[in-house]
Amino acid sequence: MNIKVLFEDKNILVLDKPAGISVHPDGKSKAKTVSDWLLLNYPDIKDVGEPFWVDKKGGEQEKVLRPGIVHRLDKETSGALLVAKNEETFISLKEQFQKHKIKKTYRAFVYGYVTDPKASLATGKRGVINVPIGRSQKDICTFTAGRGAREPIKDAITEYIILNKFTDVKNEESKKKIEHQYSYIEAYPKTGRTHQIRVHMRYINHPIVSDPLYKGSKENALGMDRLALHAFSITFTLPGGEIKTVESPLPVDFKKALKTYLDIS
Repeated sequence: MNIKVLFEDKNILVLDKPAGISVHPDGKSKAKTVSDWLLLNYPDIKDVGEPFWVDKKGGEQEKVLRPGIVHRLDKETSGALLVAKNEETFISLKEQFQKHKIKKTYRAFVYGYVTDPKASLATGKRGVINVPIGRSQKDICTFTAGRGAREPIKDAITEYIILNKFTDVKNEESKKKIEHQYSYIEAYPKTGRTHQIRVHMRYINHPIVSDPLYKGSKENALGMDRLALHAFSITFTLPGGEIKTVESPLPVDFKKALKTYLDIS
């Protein structure tokens, strides 16, 4: 398993999680996870953080370790993942997340041309999606924003800017068709709900490209065989008080799409 370390000191790791790898086991799949990589390469952090228990057949439970893991990324999301190397730092980082002091920036390709947000004194030129999220009535594995969400419903806020709008064709007439139109966005989740950016982009009718759960009937596109979402940067406070920002370079599939459709190297 090839996982790069973006930043490391005596208290903290920031990993560059590849797409296609789960952050921790779910008690069902035997596929290797980031947790497995951490236990192999940083065995001293085995008991840092909060494990959870999964139900097994026969009423038994299995303890699943999450060594130092303070937050998670979806399996198909790539990018910056924050890990604590000791319990004191874990508690500090967890508190920063709870108080919304950790800032995360994501990059994503979405279907369609996203409408330019109206500028305001409060948000500048950022768009704001302020819609609560709960589990779907139809599928317990997915989430819904707004009406139709099951309790418990939790407040969720996502801000975003549009980096580019483009098409996947060169024919001028075809460019006018919505099925050939896309946007490249940067998103800033202000809360930390499961699937938040994915659900909110679907809510405004611009689901993330190749999202297997929320793209509906749309086809995978732009050469992206996985969810086109990347955790581009994370900003947090080190134990000594210094504010640190760590960036994760865009992965190969993102770079290829930018080069092919926007001529951006």
